[in-house]
Amino acid sequence: MSSAFKFLEDFKEKEQSSLDQAIGQRKYIEDRIDLVQKKIDDIDKKIALYSNVVLLLQKTATYARTQAKAQVEDMVTKCLQYVFEKDIEFVIDFQELRNNPSAEFYISSIFDEEKILTDPQSAHGGGVVDVLSLALRTAFLELQDPPFEGPLILDEPGKHVSSDYIFNLGEFIQQSTISFGRQVIMVTHNNHLAQMGDCTYLVDIRNGKSIVKLKEEDQAEAKSSLTNMVSE
Repeated sequence: MSSAFKFLEDFKEKEQSSLDQAIGQRKYIEDRIDLVQKKIDDIDKKIALYSNVVLLLQKTATYARTQAKAQVEDMVTKCLQYVFEKDIEFVIDFQELRNNPSAEFYISSIFDEEKILTDPQSAHGGGVVDVLSLALRTAFLELQDPPFEGPLILDEPGKHVSSDYIFNLGEFIQQSTISFGRQVIMVTHNNHLAQMGDCTYLVDIRNGKSIVKLKEEDQAEAKSSLTNMVSE
């Protein structure tokens, strides 16, 4: 009996030890599960936060695009109407292509009491495209925040604009320099635009060499200014 009893006691202790070990392993696994679940919960919270941030940024970008669109459309429309003296408007159409924003430019005009959107290049010719290009450059330059410093450099502005509207274009450029306080450096073959500059340089090619000189009126003004400075 004693040997049988001892066997049972040993068996009991062995099984109890195995049970305690299993309980310990289960406790370890439960603790690991709790730890992993906590990490999962933290990740879920971050995902929710980042999703809200993305949504906020998207709404902010949409608002910024809408504001910029309105400002650019207004400035370019005023330029087109000033130069061509017609009831036309500049329209920007934003679209999403493959999750990327894109923009198409149109000219809006009234025909038979109906508003029609047309492509500037194909429907209105080079003159409108020239003025549109100049107006867009001016708008992007002046609406930039922080603003770009330095002059606006123009190479043959309005070279396709007819003589009927070139005077208006020149006045627009001149008024832009006054309104925005920005110097314009312009290269042109158009005599009217050249005459509107505060200082005009004439460039002639003689025997393969470029001869640069001040316009006669500017020479006289420069001499007068120099004389006044010396006398003072």
